[in-house]
Amino acid sequence: MSRPMSRTDEVVDGVKRMILDGRLRPGDRLPVEKELAAELGVSRGSLREGVRALSILGVLDTRQGDGTYVTSLDPERLLAPMGFVIDLHGESDAESFHAVRRLLETEAAALAARSIDESGLAEARRLLDTAAGALHEEPLDHERLLETDIAFHRAIATAAGNPVLAALVETLASRTVRARLWRSRTDDDVVRRTHSEHEAILDALAAGDPDRARLRMAMHLIGVEDFVHSAGSTGAGGTGHPSQGG
Repeated sequence: MSRPMSRTDEVVDGVKRMILDGRLRPGDRLPVEKELAAELGVSRGSLREGVRALSILGVLDTRQGDGTYVTSLDPERLLAPMGFVIDLHGESDAESFHAVRRLLETEAAALAARSIDESGLAEARRLLDTAAGALHEEPLDHERLLETDIAFHRAIATAAGNPVLAALVETLASRTVRARLWRSRTDDDVVRRTHSEHEAILDALAAGDPDRARLRMAMHLIGVEDFVHSAGSTGAGGTGHPSQGG
């Protein structure tokens, strides 16, 4: 038996219907509190709770002294709360999350190989050149390498041309998740191998070869999954397998 809908749920559902019906569009300002509460048949207190919930979900944006507006409703913003779930559970069930990430990113690489333009290739090249420079520093600047790693994978997901896919990749490969991997590195040679794998992915993109791009990305991320599995078997910072960037 389903649970009765709470007043807060009624507000969330009511505002969602207004958006789906086209009565509220991205950037629109919500009716004043008294009018909207009356239309939805809830108290003003319940309305405020519902608005807070929708703000957390990225649907509404309350501006002090100006009112409440519908956001852009772009996928990246709406999927952002999922990142909170991944940050909470990503360590205890890391293998499952990384497996899903691999499925998405391999297809993103294949799509990107078909559609990436010169500016996209130039940006990916710039990022790998930045990483190459960091690899020659002593000691290695792991924070800089982490940032370029994140940016490189983001550039590929964006080049795939599907904003929902890009948002999912961004969420599953969040900075928090990546930082856990990079913090546990024990072998700088693996960092350099990661860079070589990135170069192979970029070569496939530049060649416009979807199958090779998919394969190169899969090989790269399987290495990440192997490390995650090994780390889970030996404990955090275990030595069953050298660490892996992602």
